[in-house]
Parts: sequence; structure tokens; C-alpha cells
Amino acid sequence: MIDLWSWRLVFLINLPVAAVVIAVSRRHVPESRDPGASGRLDVRGTVLGALALGGLTYASIAAGGQGWTPLATGCAVAGGTAVVLFVVHLRRAVDPLVPPSLFASRPFTAANLVTFCVYAALGVMFFLLVLKLQVVAGFSPLVAGASLLPVTVLMLGFSSASGALADRIGPRVQLVIGPLLAAGGLLATVRIDETSSYWVDVVPAVTLFALGLTTLVAPLTSAVLAAAPVAHAGVASGVNNAVARSASLLAVAVIPAVAGLGGADYRSAVDFAAGYRSAMLQCAGLLVLGSLLATRVGGRPTRPTP
Repeated sequence: MIDLWSWRLVFLINLPVAAVVIAVSRRHVPESRDPGASGRLDVRGTVLGALALGGLTYASIAAGGQGWTPLATGCAVAGGTAVVLFVVHLRRAVDPLVPPSLFASRPFTAANLVTFCVYAALGVMFFLLVLKLQVVAGFSPLVAGASLLPVTVLMLGFSSASGALADRIGPRVQLVIGPLLAAGGLLATVRIDETSSYWVDVVPAVTLFALGLTTLVAPLTSAVLAAAPVAHAGVASGVNNAVARSASLLAVAVIPAVAGLGGADYRSAVDFAAGYRSAMLQCAGLLVLGSLLATRVGGRPTRPTP
């Protein structure tokens, strides 16, 4: 799509995919219901959550590009204030957007912390690797995008088996090993340069990264759902998904800036390679932290809590 027209076209990709997912979900995914729910929407909690995430994300992006201007500082303060108000509101609301009781479960909290670390690293790696392959290695957008096919193939082919294994032995082992494998693959991409071969240098590194994701993603989802009551399965899944997306969003805003990437660096092979190395070291650290946090996730088979 980038070769044919413009990068803006990529924003249309999710529309047909979303339509298929909705149709398949309505037909094949069983609904979960909370018999004690009132049916009222938590509008205040929703607004506070959006303001918190939006303010902190915008502040991170603005500060990385222009420094801590009054606008960036104001957005950071507003976002931080919204976080505090969001937590206070959840503790006091009759029908909160997210029931605070969910986080009384140590395995649920631990699994979401693992999710944050893993998806923060995942978001940055996907964002920067495709750019590095174009800016540093000189690949076309099509070839750079195809470098991530091992992730798609392995996760489609083996995620169900990984989830089934977690059902039998518990998710902890896979959640400890998976991030370490992903970190190894991620660090292997640092050595990619203008002389690198797609098959010799890129595919093995991405495949190792994909093996790590395949090992951990399905057990991580199972661990989150198993740690929540069945009546709260929907909101538990929603919380975990929100944590994953927020982690990617914030990490893509923060880590490249901390690594020194910005502006013209995205057009210079030398400057981008240096910034990419720093960013990948940070991401590897997040994955190792996720592996350590996974030791706090329940080690029993992932069966939903009644």
C-alpha cells in the first residue's frame, strides 16, 4: 500500500478485518453476562480514562519532539491528574467501568503487569523494525513488511497448542520462557545493517521473536481470564486488551524519544541504527522484567474461576 500510494492508506486495513471479526464473533463466540450488572454505562470513568491516556501520550510525543513546552507540561499534568481521579472514581462508583475487586486477585494483577511489559516491547519493535529495514538495510516497504510474516504464521499455527499446554500445566512456565525468547529475537535484529540478507539475518531473528510471542500470548490471555470470576470475563478481557494497547501506545511515544530518535534521525541510516540499538535494549529490559513478573502468575492449570 505504501509503494502504490501512501502510508495513509494503512488506516483502512482494519475496517474489513473488523467487519469479519464482528461477524465471526457474533456467530461463534459465546456471550458472558454478569447477572448483577445494572446496565448503566460509566460515562465519567470512560471520560477520565480517555483523558488520562490521551494527556500522557500527547505529552510524551510532544516532549520527545519539542521538549517540555508549556503545552506538553500541561498535558502531562492533566493526564496525571486524570489518572488519580480515575482511580478514585472507580473506588467510589456504584457501577464502575472496571470493578476494583478484580485487582484484589494477585494473579490477575501480575498477568496484566506482564501484559504491559510485553506489549510495550512488542509495539516498539514492530514500529521500529520495519523502519530500520527500509532506512538502514535499504529494503522496500513490501519486503520490510514481509519480514514480520513469521510472527503471523507461527501464531496462527501454534497459539492454540500453546494455550492447550497452559490449560494442562499452568501458564507460569510459558510466561517466564516466552519473554526471554522474544528478547533474544529482538536483540538479534540489532545487528541488521546495510549488508544484511533477508533470509540469513532478518528471518531467523524475527522467527525467534515470533517463537517467544507464540509461547506466551495465549497462556497470558488464559491466565487473565482464569484469574477473574466468570461473570467478569468480559471486563477482565477488556482490561487486559486496554492494558496491551495502552502499553504499545505509550511505549511508541516514549522509548524512541528516550533512545534519541526524532526528526531527521528517521532518514539517516547511521543515526537511526544508533537509536534503534538503544530502543531495543530498553525493550529487551521490559521483556526480562515481564519474565520476572510472570513468576507471580498462578502456576495451576488455567481454568476459569466460578
